[in-house]
Amino acid sequence: MNYRLPLTAALATLSYGFALFNVIPSVNAQALIPHTIKLNFGNVEAQALALARDAAQLAQFQQYELALSRALLAVQLLPQSYQTQAVLGSIYLRTEEYPKAIASFSNALNLKKDNASIFFSLGAAYLRNNNYQLAIDKIKQGLVLAPKSPTAFFDLGNAYFLLKRYDEAIAEYNNVLKLENKFWAATNNIGLVEYERGNVDTAIKKWEEAIRQGETIEDRAAEARLALGTAFYIKGDRSKGIEMAEEALKIDVRYGKLAFLKENLWGDKLLADAKTILATPTLKMLVEQSNIPLTKTPARP
Repeated sequence: MNYRLPLTAALATLSYGFALFNVIPSVNAQALIPHTIKLNFGNVEAQALALARDAAQLAQFQQYELALSRALLAVQLLPQSYQTQAVLGSIYLRTEEYPKAIASFSNALNLKKDNASIFFSLGAAYLRNNNYQLAIDKIKQGLVLAPKSPTAFFDLGNAYFLLKRYDEAIAEYNNVLKLENKFWAATNNIGLVEYERGNVDTAIKKWEEAIRQGETIEDRAAEARLALGTAFYIKGDRSKGIEMAEEALKIDVRYGKLAFLKENLWGDKLLADAKTILATPTLKMLVEQSNIPLTKTPARP
């Protein structure tokens, strides 16, 4: 994961649509929210919540600078509101300012101790900040309140995976699939775990399954295609491996960078083998000639 992140619970609900606000349909954000902030001090609470809602909507459209200014002002006007603190934390999480996200979500949790989404988002922030055990603790607390959250179980599995607690990671990924049987990223990550444990044939079956699950989504499980191509290549079926890897990179060329693969939880064994196949002339040229910008933001569901 991200890590894909993730695909973390907070990223999946970033608009802090969370249930705190109703998210309006996606249209041009510029048409929705003026750049100039006009305050009416007659009702500070309503104004602060409106600013937080605007910030959440702007963040949906990746207008983070505008979103952050509104979220900060919302917190300044109404610091004792879990909504304003949570929106600010969501924006910090999106912009990879993890210590600040942790602080904001912790503030929100202190104000609203029975909101599972805040627990999940705080766990996601800890996960991205490499505080894996704290991530596990917070996500589990959230699952007590909301035990049917696939994205929370997914993050929990990722935390266990990063701690190399493989059996527990697979158990959580299977919990995801019990709730959402086409959650291809969970199946994909079981493959990642099995490959690191040396169970290459099992990993191949999982990646083939993940591809079938993700066939109808936009990126068509590009990550699983590259992982599968890598496994075939290393097992000796080089033409099939390169064909699958090329298909994956044509869908999303970011997977041609080892740093991006590491963000998406590829372990040492799979990374080393991916390095080998990505060095082949066909794939190397495909990555080098691509004009698609490579960002740190993962491509996970």
